[in-house]
Amino acid sequence: MTGTTGTTGTTVGRAMTDSWTMTRRELAHWARQPVQVLVGLVFPVMLLLMFTYLIGGGKGIEGEYAAFLVPGMFALTMVFGLDATMVAVTQDLNKGVIDRFRSMPMANGAVLVGRSAADMLQSFVSLMVLMGVGLAIGWRWHGSSLAVLAAVGLLLMLRFAMLWLGIYLAMVAGKPELVAAVQILVWPVGFLSNAFTVPENMPDWLGTVVEWNPLSATATAVRDLFGNDAGVVGTSWAAEHAGLLAVLWPVVLVGVFLPLAVRRFMALSK
Repeated sequence: MTGTTGTTGTTVGRAMTDSWTMTRRELAHWARQPVQVLVGLVFPVMLLLMFTYLIGGGKGIEGEYAAFLVPGMFALTMVFGLDATMVAVTQDLNKGVIDRFRSMPMANGAVLVGRSAADMLQSFVSLMVLMGVGLAIGWRWHGSSLAVLAAVGLLLMLRFAMLWLGIYLAMVAGKPELVAAVQILVWPVGFLSNAFTVPENMPDWLGTVVEWNPLSATATAVRDLFGNDAGVVGTSWAAEHAGLLAVLWPVVLVGVFLPLAVRRFMALSK
């Protein structure tokens, strides 16, 4: 029994070491591609400023529109920006990098785990930058410190789920030039949501779709945790249980697409 436990511990430890090695590889790319990192940080800021000052909105929303918009933009940022990860995965596949890694004594899936860990770190930095810009334009949270941490946790959960969806779609696409076509599938998730306006402003059937969108659930839940409901109180089951859905949706998405991505990755060697 002791021998088995030791072997299991060694296997897990090796997998963690290999994953950290792949994470450092992805982080090293940041130093060689600073423009790409900068664009990833600036793009959500541009969206936030554009919707706040140029497009405006807020129909059906009481109080300051920024209190409604900014948390929605946090959630939207967690959904967008997957193209860099998808392109990186397909480039590694086409350049034979993955094949070289497979020839090494490396744990299965360490490449994907390293890629996801680096993406999550960049997503956290991007979220912190966006929160800073939100504070600069007058947005404030009114919840407790614990509630703020819970809101950040829900946002990162959504990102983690969307990340594994993106990794799987990247391996299905197979080539960098096909990523743009696959990425289009992600856009409806972002814009058919309550990030910018309330579902009550939409046709009934579209409002229902929007309310059940994973992004909408996270946006509604973090607004509540930040104390930024802006007078918007939905009456549907999805709106009243947004916190529950904000946890369930990422768990379901990860439960589906992480195994699919790993299985697809392992099948590439056959």
